[in-house]
Amino acid sequence: MAMRAKTVSSADPVSIPEPDVRTFLVAGQKLTARRASPGLHLVATPIGNLGDITLRALETLAGVDVVACEDTRITHRLIERYGISAQLKPYHEHNAAQARPKILEKLAQGGSVALVSDAGTPLISDPGYKLVREAYDAGHEVIALPGASAVLAALALAALPTDRFFFDGFLPSKQGARRARLNELAAIDATLVLFEAGSRIHNSLRDLAEVLGSRDAAVCRELTKLHQEVRRAPLATLAETAETLDTRGEFVVVIGPPDPNAQAMTQDALDDWLRDALQRDSVKDAVAQAVEISGRPRREIYARALELARQREAGNDESCDGED
Repeated sequence: MAMRAKTVSSADPVSIPEPDVRTFLVAGQKLTARRASPGLHLVATPIGNLGDITLRALETLAGVDVVACEDTRITHRLIERYGISAQLKPYHEHNAAQARPKILEKLAQGGSVALVSDAGTPLISDPGYKLVREAYDAGHEVIALPGASAVLAALALAALPTDRFFFDGFLPSKQGARRARLNELAAIDATLVLFEAGSRIHNSLRDLAEVLGSRDAAVCRELTKLHQEVRRAPLATLAETAETLDTRGEFVVVIGPPDPNAQAMTQDALDDWLRDALQRDSVKDAVAQAVEISGRPRREIYARALELARQREAGNDESCDGED
């Protein structure tokens, strides 16, 4: 029996799926975002002022399949501000080992993923480089979208040489380790850029002044935010006035390079440095490092290191003799 084709009149309801339209808002205007190209998109986000985001970043965040972020609550505030509907997935140092394979699987399926940090450019002082490396190894496209950076903003405001700079992230929290690290940084012939927490900024400024001497520096707090503050002065002055700093917010400390005409390290400073170094390193290693940073002759440093090492051993022997 022949089958008759069913005709559909114009009056019959027809269900037509709506296209996947992605949008974002700029100055109250709704703009259409193209679907992002397959691959991993490294998207810089504002470091404080939500207006510091690029149009390209907004279109990408709206156009990707997934946004991988440190804290979904923080990123949600950003996308909500710009009317973006996005699938947010946490990706941070505590879940990276479990989350990374899922992101790579999404990329392998031809998907698009945006990687963002809570603030600024991803991979700067965060562990995202492992994901980027594995994405490259798997043959996926990696696209960088530049934008806000606390490091560059602080450098611009510090009015210090920028032809060479060294970024060292956060200093160690304990004073001994912090001073040891600063002694290593002292030898670097470049402007230094450091992050610091408000709870440690007072102590860190004092250690910076004691170890690095009279270098010019700048303390930048709450960059791009309403209560932004920048203090520029020699380290000694910044250390003396540290107690007047408001410790709320995020800090970036910028320190100028060593003065090539500065005098050699004083004997007391050298002794302090050698005592710290000899607790961790051999005499040979401590001397090699001291020669680089002190400006004093190797023979003199070697003799002093041997004397301090003998004093340390003698003190340990006396301590042991006093035990029951």
